[in-house]
Order: sequence, then C-alpha cells, then structure tokens
Amino acid sequence: MKLNQMQAFQEIMLTGSVSEAARNLHRSQPAISASIATLENELEMKLFERRNGRLHPVPEAHYLLQECSELLGRVDTLRQNMKGIKALKSGKLEIVTMPGPSVFLLPELIANFAADKPAFESELMSRSSEVVYQLVAAQQFDLGIADYMEGKTEDTSLINSQTFKFDCIAAIPSDDPLNQYDILTPELLSGKPVATLYSGHEAFENITRVFQESRANLNIRFKTRYFIPHFTYVEKGLAYGMVDPIAMDSYRSYKSDSTSISFKPFYPSIGYRISILRPAFRPASLMIEAFQKELCDKLMRLGGQLLE
Repeated sequence: MKLNQMQAFQEIMLTGSVSEAARNLHRSQPAISASIATLENELEMKLFERRNGRLHPVPEAHYLLQECSELLGRVDTLRQNMKGIKALKSGKLEIVTMPGPSVFLLPELIANFAADKPAFESELMSRSSEVVYQLVAAQQFDLGIADYMEGKTEDTSLINSQTFKFDCIAAIPSDDPLNQYDILTPELLSGKPVATLYSGHEAFENITRVFQESRANLNIRFKTRYFIPHFTYVEKGLAYGMVDPIAMDSYRSYKSDSTSISFKPFYPSIGYRISILRPAFRPASLMIEAFQKELCDKLMRLGGQLLE
C-alpha cells in the first residue's frame, strides 16, 4: 500500500465522491480512480460498490479507514516534527559538564535557546571533568564541557573537541585598599590569603608558578573544586579569589547586588583551558550544532581564545 492510495481511499470514504476526493487532493479523477483500482487489486477485494451513481463502502472498508487514518496521522506528525527540527524548533539536547558551568552559565544559555522552541527538551548533568570525558567517549551525551586534560582532549578517535584558553581574574572585596590598583600582581597579593582550585588543576599549577617566578608568597587558605565558592570567602573578607571569566559572569547573573566584589585583571596571566567535547560517533543534529555555536560565541564574549 502506498501513501497516495491510502490518501485517495480516505478522501473517498470521507466525501463519498471521487470528484470531491480529487478536488481535495489536487489530483485528477482518473488518477484517484486508478489509485483505488490498484489498491483493490493489491488487497484482492472490492472496497466500494456503486449504487445509484454513488460509491458505497463495503463493511471491510471501515476497518481499513481506521488503520489508514492512524497511519496517515502518524506520517503527518512525522512530517511536522521534521519541519520543526529543520527550523530548530524541536529536538533534545543532552549535556554533561564539569560543575562550574552547570550552575548558571549553561542553564541561562539553555533557557534563552529554548525560549522560542516549545518542543525543545534538554538534560543537563554535572560530573567531574574525568567522568565527562568518559561519558562523551562512550557516546552517551551530545555535548560535554570539561577542563582541558593533556592527552585525552587530543584523542580524536572517540571525541571531537574545541579548546578555549582563559585568563583568571582577581576577585576582591569592593572596599579593599587594593581597589586603588587597576591591575593586581603577585607582589600585591604576597602573603595575603587566597582561594584557589584544588592541587593538580591547571589553574592551581599556573598560579603557583607565577608566584614562584615573582618571588611572592602564595598564601593559600581555601581550595575548592570549582570557582564559584570563592565568592563566599571574598564577600566575607576571608580571602582573595582567582576566578575565571565564566565564574565572574555567573556571579553577576545570580547576585542581584554584585557590588560587594570587584574584579581586577591579574598580571602575569594565570591561564587555564576548558574543552567542549562531542562524541565522534554520535551524529550531531542541526539543533546541537546551533547550541554549540551559541555556547562558543558566549565563551568568546567572555574573553575565551579558541585554540587551534
């Protein structure tokens, strides 16, 4: 059975007329009649009896109408869904990310992306960077965000990646005397309590190196898994924070009064890298590609440099 046969049959059942069916389907009457004749030959049974110039369906035709209506309805739904996908109005996006971006950056991006897409769905999971690599390599998520990890990011057999480099920013209390300086240095923070990421993280290694090269005393008071908790220590005057622009942007988003913390450039730069990961064997839909572009644009607006 072909779609055009089912459409012709359905219209005749609903209108009781070949001419009206042809008009509704924008086809000729001979074409409609030929479709019904071919359908009857394939089924090896008559579907209509002609009496007094009109077509009357046999009892079995009513069962066929129900089945055809369901099938045609599903085809129409499929057609509309595919149009929605092409127009980026529907689809599903599954993201796994290290903790930091999961708190504010990604929910805000997803919310803005979904605002005009009522059929759009998303799943956002937070895991350690190590687990993010594992899950994306296992082709279980559409998109992953993780700290750059030497060796894993370059392995393109299971993962495709884009890597961005950021420079950390100093977060200090707004009433702190250091606000008189446009740029902070290791010498200005020498001996003062500092919040950093955990030992072994690229940002931790770089801040340690920069202070050593400047012969400044790095006084680490607090270590965290990601940057956002630093703001609590800074607001309470317990430490100075060294955060990335993503965390700074998140703080300004969730804090209605963000004037209690000032953000200052730091020199020499304390760089670190993050990677956007895609599964190599899980084809990306137009929806995923569009969202990834918006994510990359956002990272570049925050000062991220896309590395080749």
